[in-house]
Amino acid sequence: MGNHSLQDKTAVVTGASSGIGRATALALAEQGARVALMARRQEALEKVAADIRALGREALVLPADVTVQAQVQQAIAEVVRQWGRVDILVSNAGTYYRRPVDQLDPEIIERSMAVNFYGGLYAILAVLPHMIEGQSGHLVLVTSLDGRKGLPLDAPYVVAKFAMTGLGDCLRQELRGKGIHTTTVMPGRVDTPLLEDIQVPWISAKISPETVARGIVRAIKKRQPVVITPLTGRFLYLIDTISPRIGDWIVRAFHLEGRQS
Repeated sequence: MGNHSLQDKTAVVTGASSGIGRATALALAEQGARVALMARRQEALEKVAADIRALGREALVLPADVTVQAQVQQAIAEVVRQWGRVDILVSNAGTYYRRPVDQLDPEIIERSMAVNFYGGLYAILAVLPHMIEGQSGHLVLVTSLDGRKGLPLDAPYVVAKFAMTGLGDCLRQELRGKGIHTTTVMPGRVDTPLLEDIQVPWISAKISPETVARGIVRAIKKRQPVVITPLTGRFLYLIDTISPRIGDWIVRAFHLEGRQS
């Protein structure tokens, strides 16, 4: 598949103020890309932008709430106005909701969908016309291993991540032949502020945001369709595909849902 350069590419990263988004923005800049940073917290974005500029690369701060489509459209329009195009979108903004299924209500599902699904959808819809016109681009959808194997207590999060994983499958196939590539990234537990109060078993130890970011950069350069990290996540994915009963047993045996402190 080759090893495609990111030098002078224009990238947009949502949820760029911390965690995977911040690490990915810096990793892209290290590879020579200029990076537009989207999130709600402007002060945090300015710090990431300063780190990118210290690497000698350009950064653009885009304060926006991804749950508001008009704000996302305006932010992408500003990238195109200043830099002329969008080569890469890393749809990463997310939030974590945890609730037993017998205590679910529509409101918590809607809140999760607003960020974890619609936030990504709005960004994709905003950049797609520009990518289709230029017959070039790469969409990276950061979902979760929860977007393939649901864990107990994670239903609000799982519902939205499954939706985003499914959208990624459709995009990858429909955009084939149009010069636009799609990568779905499914990390296991990641050491970010979202999960700081979740204690996990040793077998699903939290990985660093930088580990995920390196996987994202590698996937863009090699145009990989799917990234699952870490290795234990790939193992669970494979086993569950072959036998959901065994997949369920592994979740129970190792308490992969973790414990909230």
